[in-house]
Amino acid sequence: MWENLEIGLEKASQEQLKEKPSQDGLGFGAHFTDHMFLMKWDRERGWHDAKICPYHKFMLDPAAMVFHYGQAIFEGMKAYKGNKEQVYLFRPQDNIERMNVSALRLCMPRLPVEKVFKGLKALVYLDRDWIPTVPGATLYIRPTMIAVEPALGVRPSGQYYFFIIMCPVGSYYPEGFGPTKIYVTDKYARAVKGGVGDVKTSGNYAASIMAAQEAHQAGYTQVLWLDACEHKYVEEVGTSNIFFMINDELVTPPLGGSILPGITRDSVIQLARKWGLKVVEKPITIDEVIESSSNGTLSEAFGTGTAAVISPVGEFCYQNQTYVINGGQTGTLSQRLFDELQAIQSGQLEDPFKWMTRVG
Repeated sequence: MWENLEIGLEKASQEQLKEKPSQDGLGFGAHFTDHMFLMKWDRERGWHDAKICPYHKFMLDPAAMVFHYGQAIFEGMKAYKGNKEQVYLFRPQDNIERMNVSALRLCMPRLPVEKVFKGLKALVYLDRDWIPTVPGATLYIRPTMIAVEPALGVRPSGQYYFFIIMCPVGSYYPEGFGPTKIYVTDKYARAVKGGVGDVKTSGNYAASIMAAQEAHQAGYTQVLWLDACEHKYVEEVGTSNIFFMINDELVTPPLGGSILPGITRDSVIQLARKWGLKVVEKPITIDEVIESSSNGTLSEAFGTGTAAVISPVGEFCYQNQTYVINGGQTGTLSQRLFDELQAIQSGQLEDPFKWMTRVG
């Protein structure tokens, strides 16, 4: 694992090691492992000082450009423990490549994919004892890049930090795998074509917080966003892409510049097509969703994303009107996709798509 890594290694001392939390009630994003990966960039040296080191706080100048101009991007992926304690990563290189797309859009430096991939595997291997073993729990991985040059003035930063932190997590939603309730907003807009809605930048999530808070206050778990121009076409859920099973078609909005190209979204499309389902990527209006719900042709809906994997939708609210999907129960396709992905990710089922990477 450590041979030819070309990455520094500083292991945490006995005093720095943390007490691992109980695997019951882990929540999401509350506990962090003993180590992190850190790499720095500047115009003179490019990427340098790559190392795995103890998890620690940063000291940033108040003028660090990330605070003022929002150059911050991130990814989300997971590590799983399978049979005989084997550790797996799910499509990690796809996440790194997608992060480079985000970096280009925000005028940030591209990552050296192979070096980051090696560092990621080494980090996961070092902290492998943090990977939960209870059903449904995983090790969540958060690669992040931020602008750290201390300067004011709207331009690309001349200095960046790239780091990876990890945390053991349970279910993302309080409902677990149970159906969620989503609130359709036509008051706020998430992204427009030509903006940054199709990359994973922190500002997208900051802009979504108010709508999410209003949804929570109304008793809903997440927000379903419509297009910013007409408030008519379905785009995505706050943390997930969205799918609808209507008649014999699995429908999802097309990628068109304002929707994040989800890796779980792509995995679901590949799986469903392998099973012989008709998957259609096409624009769908909220009125079409309502009509199909009313006439019974909408049999189920679900979100897809790294954090929740598959998130069945049991109910949605639009303009103060509530619509129940599949009697508020998890659909058979949602359950099948969730079970299949979980089995592939944990190494319990054959991986026909070569998605999984073994660690160690």
